[in-house]
Amino acid sequence: MTPLRKNLLIVTVLLAAVMELIDATIVNVALSHMSGNLGATLEDTSWVVTSYSIANVIIIPITSFLTAKFGRRNYYITSILIFTICSIMCGSATDIWTLVFFRFVQGLGGGALLSVSQAVIFEQFPREKQATAGAIFGIGVFIGPTIGPTLGGYIVDHYSWPWIFFVNVPVGILAIISCYKLLTEPAIKPVVKKIDWTGILLLAVGIGTLQTVLERGETEDWFATAYIAWFTVIAVVSLTAFVIWELKISNPVVDLGVLRSKTLSIAAVLTFITGVGLYSSIFITPVIAQRLLGFTPLQTGLMMLPGALLAVLALVFSGKIMQRGLSPVFIVAAGYISFIYFNWHMAHMSLDASEGYISTTLIFRSVGMAFLAVPLTTLAVSSLQPKDIPQGAALNNMMRQLGGSFGIAVINTYYTRRTAVHRTDLVSNITIENPEVTERINNAVHYFQSKGAGFFEAKAQAIGLLNAQVVKQTSMLSYLDAFFFLGGLFVITMPLLLFVRTKKRAMANVVISDH
Repeated sequence: MTPLRKNLLIVTVLLAAVMELIDATIVNVALSHMSGNLGATLEDTSWVVTSYSIANVIIIPITSFLTAKFGRRNYYITSILIFTICSIMCGSATDIWTLVFFRFVQGLGGGALLSVSQAVIFEQFPREKQATAGAIFGIGVFIGPTIGPTLGGYIVDHYSWPWIFFVNVPVGILAIISCYKLLTEPAIKPVVKKIDWTGILLLAVGIGTLQTVLERGETEDWFATAYIAWFTVIAVVSLTAFVIWELKISNPVVDLGVLRSKTLSIAAVLTFITGVGLYSSIFITPVIAQRLLGFTPLQTGLMMLPGALLAVLALVFSGKIMQRGLSPVFIVAAGYISFIYFNWHMAHMSLDASEGYISTTLIFRSVGMAFLAVPLTTLAVSSLQPKDIPQGAALNNMMRQLGGSFGIAVINTYYTRRTAVHRTDLVSNITIENPEVTERINNAVHYFQSKGAGFFEAKAQAIGLLNAQVVKQTSMLSYLDAFFFLGGLFVITMPLLLFVRTKKRAMANVVISDH
């Protein structure tokens, strides 16, 4: 392959990977618009995010099998085609559950784009320049989350939310044409192994039912609703059977045997919590900014941009200091501390918070994300034998996606519970005996009367205004509790780093094996 064709191929697969990552974050700034336009609650609309993550969790473990079975070129092009067609269907959806369905299928198509793109990029560089390949792919991976919210905000402000999906179409078509012309099969073709369909089915059923229980349990009064009770039983049975089955067979879809490594087990827990923090924080921050603080989608996206750009520098920095011999444990600890500070700071926000306050605070989230991205994967595989590194890295990546999908569900449930508590506390102080309440209502009545309303109409409007303020305060207090809860998860799990013992291993070897 000529240098020109190599460079075009690198740009193409990197563009496809960035497109997939943009779609993972671009919807966050549009959730409020989707919710209002489709007549859905925010809890239902959150499935637009979680269904995509669940699909990724299901498809990532079997990507290597599908690549070997159908050929890398065919599978990769088909995945882009599925992703592009589903982008059209998502943008054309007229109800929330149609959107969620095609978003799930889109996630199945997008699952191949990251891992296959990474493998293709590494193939274009000799072994001694694998670090360069890792840097190119790493920076590309950060471009997606960086421009996703900003691009989404611009599109929603100037066009409409369906265009956050339609924008994928020309990119997808160009990627398909380019891959058809440039992409070839790897020099060493992978061996086609017998696929563990039973394991995949148990994993899909277990995750799907558990996710439904977490998402809908609070709304449906938990086990008082028959299907929630049944789904709980199915989730427990399926996931238990999945673990037993995967430990029993010779070619498991997820090799749980590698968890015998204490370091990998600890890294998997930390990665799961990281997924919870990453996806939950990027889910609720735009909701607060738009629904409670009155920011536009574009303002929200721009607010996230400085931190995301600094994250690229932090990613390069963390890679360099690891290559110089610093243990990933210290970098992960720094990332955790940065996340804890971010959540603590957000938990003390008020309804008067400015764009600058939130934007500055988000820098700590973004830097924390950069310090956790590569070091956690490095930590996860640091104690494994070379033959087990791919399985360890895949399992670790799966834990991050699981943490993300579960995190959003748990935060929604936690928010709902705290909303009920805070509303009760606030309403208990709103009585006619309270002089401040009486004064506020009277002032509002006089204001509405000055605008032409009659006394009874003005009083009804005044009470409605007071109720709206209670709802706003209740929501804000509940979201602040959510940030405090997320920070608590990081505080509780951070001491696990004290039990990690790492072996010195060349960073290049870890990067090569990660794909």
